[in-house]
Amino acid sequence: MLGFLSNVFGGRLRNVLMISFSLIAAITVSVGAVATSRTITDYLARAADERVARDMDLAVAFYEIRMERIARVSQRLALSGGVIRRLVAAASGDEEALASINEEALNEIELPTISGNQLILVLSPQGEILVAQLLSSEGARIPVAVGEPWADLPIVKRAMADRRPIVSTEVIPAEFLSSVGLDKQAHVELVDTPKAAAEPFDPREGTAGLALIGVAPVQDEEEDLIGAVVAMHLFNNDFTLVDRIKEVAGVDTATIFFGDLRVSTNVLDERGQRAIGTRVSREVGEQVLHQGLEYPGRAYVVKEWFITRYQPLRDHQSQVVGSLYVGAREAAFQALVRTFVARVIYIALGTVLLAALISHPVSTAMTRPIAELVDANRRLAGGEMEIRVAPVPGSGELPSLAHSFNLMAETLQSTQEQLIQKEKLASVGQLAAGVAHEINNPLGTILLLADVLYKECPEEDPKREDLRMITEQARRCKGIVFDLLSFARQNRVMAQETDLNRLIASAAAEESTKDAYKGIRIVQDLAPRLPIIQADPDQLRQLLVNLMSNAIDAMTPEGGSLTIRTRIPDRQHVELIVSDTGTGIPDAVMPSLFTPFFTTKPPGKGTGLGLSIIYGIVKMHRGDIRVQSTEGEGTTFTVLLPVRMPEVSPETPQGFIA
Repeated sequence: MLGFLSNVFGGRLRNVLMISFSLIAAITVSVGAVATSRTITDYLARAADERVARDMDLAVAFYEIRMERIARVSQRLALSGGVIRRLVAAASGDEEALASINEEALNEIELPTISGNQLILVLSPQGEILVAQLLSSEGARIPVAVGEPWADLPIVKRAMADRRPIVSTEVIPAEFLSSVGLDKQAHVELVDTPKAAAEPFDPREGTAGLALIGVAPVQDEEEDLIGAVVAMHLFNNDFTLVDRIKEVAGVDTATIFFGDLRVSTNVLDERGQRAIGTRVSREVGEQVLHQGLEYPGRAYVVKEWFITRYQPLRDHQSQVVGSLYVGAREAAFQALVRTFVARVIYIALGTVLLAALISHPVSTAMTRPIAELVDANRRLAGGEMEIRVAPVPGSGELPSLAHSFNLMAETLQSTQEQLIQKEKLASVGQLAAGVAHEINNPLGTILLLADVLYKECPEEDPKREDLRMITEQARRCKGIVFDLLSFARQNRVMAQETDLNRLIASAAAEESTKDAYKGIRIVQDLAPRLPIIQADPDQLRQLLVNLMSNAIDAMTPEGGSLTIRTRIPDRQHVELIVSDTGTGIPDAVMPSLFTPFFTTKPPGKGTGLGLSIIYGIVKMHRGDIRVQSTEGEGTTFTVLLPVRMPEVSPETPQGFIA
């Protein structure tokens, strides 16, 4: 029997799947209705729990979005130039300054970013209200008295003392709510609730309020504290957030508790009214409020059992001040379970027949991508680096496997191409070094003797012009030899601490004096806080000069604009960007751009080594180079360089060889 099963499951995957489908169907029928109904019951229980857990994730997301918007309101006003410039004058009673700040607060509160009630306060350095705007849940503006002190509210005191913005869920005592006209909205009558604790969790329940509040200190240009901005949304008797969670996220019920008191909810009582003033059960309160833990599971809510999640809400001092609740009626899931149990027998009887009908096409469809992957893997191993598999729709294991295979194939192809390029560069470099060394000495002799003969030759001698031409061409050959030697030496980096911005400024200043740069506008856009990098400054200078020279060649004789930029893409790298407004590079030339001795310039105008040298310098610095070009519009070279060479620690002395 074991041998038979081993042969079966060791065969083709399609056959394995077909047999597996049939076995599963037979076992399902034999187990019977009891086992199936229990499985369905357990599954639905898990599904209900997972659904409520998902509902809690959505509710928390909505809650955090509301909190983030509150923080943005306070911080936008605190960073407003108009508020900063006028707050000191406003604190001194300047009516014009107060009116201007009041206008900014009014504009902010009228933005449709936060539904429900919204309060904005601008405080003096002593914490007194200078400007106040209050919007009710219905969108009506409510006048608020100014001059009331808010400095003693703990979150305001902490934000002004630390001089940093804070946003959190806070308990707002009745005296503060009264000062801004929110005491009536905050008032909640406590309702006797079955299974609730004997005493409220917070003695202030019923009079104080639970609110999302953001406080942002206002500082002048000298970073002196000149006031603060408070943005607040009161939950008591405001149902916009819980109803938003219910409508958009599809949550059955949602509640916000202040302590153990419902202050915002869409749970209904026996009369069909919102259960404001009812309290959480003792069991839930002990775990969520006293222990600060999430509560998952069944809970008695007002009048019936719910499948619930309770999440503790904490203030800026990490103290539990309330909780966020989502729940689904348990009765609905029990009805669903009874329906499934009634139908389980019919499903079981049809399972075997259905499995036989669908096993073949399903197994074929499932195994087709695997067969394609096996074939592609075999061809890739045989050297077909261009082989790819078609993307598999979906987000499961097979789509991931197909994507991983294509990524692996692309990486192998890229690595092979880079290896070929490196081997090509190394071979050409060795050849170039040998040729350059052999030519350099006799070329130096020719140049020396030709120069001597030129100086000794009378000016009227017709041979003098020939000697001048010999000297000029010999010097050109010396330049070619220098390029060959530079190309051949691309295996060492004399790295040291290098200020790239300073190097660019120096090189640009020196190059701009040359005749070739006439009619060229050089623009330097250098990042002000560019970090010092570890690099070979001589090689980087050569790289920059070569890029500038190529740009000049692309723009002459019409002239144009040459832009040199530095950027900080991340903490580990810097970017050097050289752009021109020249003729651009044809698409057909792009693949050969960094190939040694490849050039599009006319004979005598270039060796084709400039970009190869640049490529070598970049790679020896463990960097990368990218080219973007549009014919007729210009070209941009982007060089990415590491701030620290990978083999180098911060303690490595200057002048090391990498």
